[in-house]
Amino acid sequence: MHIVADENIPLLNEFFADIGTITRLPGRMIRPEDVQKAEVLLVRSVTHVDSSLLANSSVKFVGTATIGTDHVDEKWLEQQGIAFAAAPGCNAEAVVQYVISCLSLHAELNGEPWARPRVGIIGCGNVGGRLRERLDKLGFQVVACDPLLEKTAEGEFSDLDQALDCDVITLHTPLTREGPHPTHHLLNEDRLARLREDQLLINTSRGSVIDTDALAARLSAAGAPTVILDVWENEPQISTELLEKVWLGTPHIAGYTLEGKANGTGMIYQALSRYLGLPVRKKAGQFMPDPGLSRMTFTSEAHREEALALAIRATYDPRRDDTALRRTLRLPDERRAAAFDEMRKKYRTRREFASIRLQLKGTANELQHSFKTLGFRIKS
Repeated sequence: MHIVADENIPLLNEFFADIGTITRLPGRMIRPEDVQKAEVLLVRSVTHVDSSLLANSSVKFVGTATIGTDHVDEKWLEQQGIAFAAAPGCNAEAVVQYVISCLSLHAELNGEPWARPRVGIIGCGNVGGRLRERLDKLGFQVVACDPLLEKTAEGEFSDLDQALDCDVITLHTPLTREGPHPTHHLLNEDRLARLREDQLLINTSRGSVIDTDALAARLSAAGAPTVILDVWENEPQISTELLEKVWLGTPHIAGYTLEGKANGTGMIYQALSRYLGLPVRKKAGQFMPDPGLSRMTFTSEAHREEALALAIRATYDPRRDDTALRRTLRLPDERRAAAFDEMRKKYRTRREFASIRLQLKGTANELQHSFKTLGFRIKS
């Protein structure tokens, strides 16, 4: 069996080598001639999978190791009888921790370590729903907006205007252009104009959920909000003007923990195994190496807000990725897009909170509860 795969999918050999022969290619460079004789295509979000890519191929199964599927023409695949599998929720924990790290950093730099602002979560699926639950347990006031879920899911939901009035607005919607609730340019010129100087806007969903030109103009006007972007319109050719104006900018890596990537690969491995009638014998956890930082200790002298900020930042500090992305501003225009992709391809090993075991010596119950809620392991 011939498998064509995005070279950035981790653990390809570990999961798929005994199923077929793997051809690795850059995701943006997969062409019709590359997949003509392949039976399986495995991609990430940068490969557009539709009739122009697969019309004359022998591909019978497509898997994307990502939560989002807007890069895949699922309707056409179904019409052609091509099986399709995604990895919903695979890196949800990674994105949640990215947002929490940003919240912690923003609060601290504004002189309020681990402040609890009102947080408007727009989109409450795998990522937004998990973030909502986490922040609720930590004592944040959460305003959830998801018109597709409010009639079927538990919990209270609010409208978009109420979410956009919160101190923090974080976007977790898929990118859709049709239907009753399209999200393409959901934050348009009119909605961006209503945002205040004291608000923080975070986007880790899809770049086109926000109108780039409108956002750049809003950030140049008086009373602009603070903005953190991990996703951008027209990736990898992102707006340098917008990058210069946002508070933090990262190269679409919010979900790029080792655990999140491995989970995505594992989920499409399971789907392919079921499609082929093979036993599912492998799990992502069996391939996890020891983390570089595995233990931290806090004593009874630890201050809750400072201890939380220290543990969060020791695991992940978004400023490191922001600095790396801003270095691309020094490059000639024709090299920036390649540099954006290169940062994602060679992204360092980043681990999740659960990779660190905390020893708490005489600390308050509130601190223990907060660490457990965040996902850290507590040494008994």
